[in-house]
Amino acid sequence: MRILIGIVVLAIYSGLTFYLGWNFRAWLLSIQQFRWPIIYWTVLFLVSYGYFIGKLHPLFTPFSVLGSYWMFFLQYGLFLCIIANLIIKFTPLTTKMVGTGVVGLLVVLLIAGTYFAYSPVVRNATINIDKPGDDMRIVMASDFHLGLLSGKGHLEKFVALSNEQNPDLVLLPGDIVDDSPKRFVEKDMGEVMKNLKATYGVYGVLGNHEYYGNEIPEFKKEMAEANVKILMDETILVANRFYLTGREDVTNKNRLALNEMQPEKANLPWFVMNHTPLDLDEPARLGVDLHVSGHTHRGQMWPNHLITERTFELDYGLLKKEQLHALVSSGFGFWGPPTRIGSRSELWVIDVKFSE
Repeated sequence: MRILIGIVVLAIYSGLTFYLGWNFRAWLLSIQQFRWPIIYWTVLFLVSYGYFIGKLHPLFTPFSVLGSYWMFFLQYGLFLCIIANLIIKFTPLTTKMVGTGVVGLLVVLLIAGTYFAYSPVVRNATINIDKPGDDMRIVMASDFHLGLLSGKGHLEKFVALSNEQNPDLVLLPGDIVDDSPKRFVEKDMGEVMKNLKATYGVYGVLGNHEYYGNEIPEFKKEMAEANVKILMDETILVANRFYLTGREDVTNKNRLALNEMQPEKANLPWFVMNHTPLDLDEPARLGVDLHVSGHTHRGQMWPNHLITERTFELDYGLLKKEQLHALVSSGFGFWGPPTRIGSRSELWVIDVKFSE
C-alpha cells in the first residue's frame, strides 16, 4: 500500500511539473526562445527533484539549492499558470503578453519573498502573571533551520538583534538546525551562538527536524559547546525564580505527558517550550504561565496560512487561555525555499510583568 501511495504521489507531482514546464515552454515559443527540447525537459525534471537528489551525496548540494527554489516556483507558478490559461482562453490577450506578465510577477514575488525571509523583524508582547516576582524580559525565536540556505549570516542577525534587547532569558523552541548539525559545525556557527547574552542563560528544545536528522547526540553536544542547554522532557528551577520545562517534540511518540513534569512549587512562574503547539488545553489546566512554540511558520508562503489556521488552535501570535499565555512564532528562518510571502522572519521580545 505504501509503495502504491508513493507511486501515485510521484505521478501527480511529475504531472504538475510537466504542466508547469509545458506552460513555460509555450511562453518561450511565443518569444522565439525555446531551444533543445530534450535538454529543457531533462533540466526541468532534475531541478524539480533537486531537493531529494541533493541529499544523495555532498557533491549534489547545488541540486538542493535549486530544488528549494523550485518549491517556490511550483506553488506560485501553478497558481499563476491556471489564471493565465483562463485569461488567454477568454480574452484577446496573447500567450506572449500574459506569459511575460506572469514571469515578471514571479520575479517580483521572488525578490519580495527573499527580502521578507532574510530581513527579520522584532515583535513585542507584554504579559502579566499573577504571581510574585521581578519583572523580566524574554527573547524567543524558533525554526532557524540552520544549514544550507539559513546560514551563519542569518544567525549573526539573530544574535545582534537578541543582544540589543538585553534579555534575561533566551528561548529557542525547536528546529534550530535543518535536520543535520553538520553545516552548523562546518560553518562554525557555534562560535556565533556563543555570543548570545542573557542573565539566566539560553535554552532550547528539539523540533521535528532534529528528529528527521537522527543526530540528536551530536546536536546536543554542539549546542552545549555553544552555551545552549537543550531540555528533553525535563523541568528545571532557574535561579530559584522560575521553572522552565522543555518538552520533546510530538515526533517522539514516547515523550512524557506534561503533568509528569509539573513543578513542586506552584507559587513560582512556570514557562514551557514545546515546538509544536498541538494542545494548549493541558498547559492551561496544569497552571503553565507561558507556553512558547514554533513549527507552523505561519504557512511561510501565502495562502498556506489557511491550512495552519485550521490545523492548530493557535498557529501564530499570542493567546490568553485562563492564566496561560501561549505564543507561537512564525520562525526566524525558513524551510525549503528561502522566501516568505504573507509572513516574516522574526524574533519575539516578551516583557513579563508580575503582580508583586
